Amino acid sequence: VSLLEAGISLSRSDEGEGVTVPLCFLTEKHRSLGACQFKQHNQKGTLFEDPEFPATNSSVYYHKPPPGVVQWKRPREICENPHLFVEGISSHDLNQGIVGNCWFVAACSCLALKPELWEKVIPDWKEQEWDSNYAGIFHFRFWIFGEWIDVVIDDRLPTINGRLIYCQSKQNNEFWSALLEKAYAKLFGCYESLAGGNTGDAVVDFSGAVAEAIDLQKEKYYGFGLESRTDNGLVRGHAYSVTDVKRVRLGHGLLAYFKNETIPLIRLRNPWGKTEWTGAWSDSSEEWSKVGDTERGNLGITVADDGEFWWVGVSDYTPAI
Repeated sequence: VSLLEAGISLSRSDEGEGVTVPLCFLTEKHRSLGACQFKQHNQKGTLFEDPEFPATNSSVYYHKPPPGVVQWKRPREICENPHLFVEGISSHDLNQGIVGNCWFVAACSCLALKPELWEKVIPDWKEQEWDSNYAGIFHFRFWIFGEWIDVVIDDRLPTINGRLIYCQSKQNNEFWSALLEKAYAKLFGCYESLAGGNTGDAVVDFSGAVAEAIDLQKEKYYGFGLESRTDNGLVRGHAYSVTDVKRVRLGHGLLAYFKNETIPLIRLRNPWGKTEWTGAWSDSSEEWSKVGDTERGNLGITVADDGEFWWVGVSDYTPAI
């Protein structure tokens, strides 16, 4: 069912200008419809179909088609008991799909760490969960050109052989990341438009903040293929999320507190959900023998190829490239 069929206006006209603004670009001030309001108007139990971002190939690609026949499916056609969130939201929830948007997925991992931000991007999230008023419509917000823009989508997602082909959660019945990616793809015209980008740009779109780029080693990528791997497991030209920064205490027992010797470590996450740094301070490296059990427990270290790892910083990064 469309918004028009529900008796709700899809657009507004600016007085005196005769300009029609699509629903996906309405500001919070002028928005005439949210997902919750649509549910209230939906008395027939029919599901929303977004006419501005249809379930067609034009919403998937403009040049390079995906490797297979795309079928659009709603979450209930993909799994049983779908949810927006399963056991809360986490930076570990999402993994990159076949489109080269590691920059976007990395920004999403950072977004998941900040409730004050993701609750702005995913407004009224409790009301958007699957329930008896489910209508196949979801609502997101992005900071675009100095104001929060509301984007409304349906929940039809592109699949191949019954599986999601783009951003997806580790839990097969959790869909916040896939739906957020679809809303972002709608802003850019199609999923393929998200191939290649800047993590800082996505962070700005999620927060309204100002991003600053720090060049760790100028022109060091020249002569290497993008996303080629180093000997220590890093991927050149790839986007990683910074999920934590800690000053870790070295030593064991009371002696560690008296010496007060620490080392700064950065926790990074690969949006692929695998392929980690294997050098100093990696999951199984001998450097962790310098850290007491309590301190290691506080850091929540897991020895698994889940894409997340600790890293000592620029001094390690430079020779690895």
